[in-house]
Amino acid sequence: MNAETPKIARLASETVTAATQNAHSFAEAGATQARVAMEKGMEQLTKSAEGAFKAAEEFAEFSRGNAEIFATVAQTWFTGTQDLSRQAFAMVQGLTDHALEGARALSGVKSLKEAAEIQATYTRGALDKVMTETARLQESSFKLAEQVSTPIAARAKVAMEKVATTRPMAA
Repeated sequence: MNAETPKIARLASETVTAATQNAHSFAEAGATQARVAMEKGMEQLTKSAEGAFKAAEEFAEFSRGNAEIFATVAQTWFTGTQDLSRQAFAMVQGLTDHALEGARALSGVKSLKEAAEIQATYTRGALDKVMTETARLQESSFKLAEQVSTPIAARAKVAMEKVATTRPMAA
């Protein structure tokens, strides 16, 4: 063996040790960077998931409000149309009764002039009833339309306000 061999061996050993330490330091630095990147990614993912969950909860709550409004509106509409139907039936019944009274009155006439007077009186009466009852039906219809459309319009306003105040989620 030559005198240089122990020196070379020592130098090789030091080089291997230094290389091992460098590799170990490099691996630790890489692991640290990977852990930091992973933590940031998880943090961003958590924030995104929380935002999505909050948006889903708000949407569910808003939808529940919509369902309640539409159930109320449907009940109002159903009740209102029943009332309108009763009013229309009562109007037709009243006109029928009025027509029957006119027919009875006409059955006992003794002259054409008397028949014309009775007919004119009952016709005027029928027209008055039709005008009065039609106006009442029209008023009830408008009232029902207002009762139905007011909550829907209010809910639409809430929806527009939500849209106007909602910011899009950050990408």
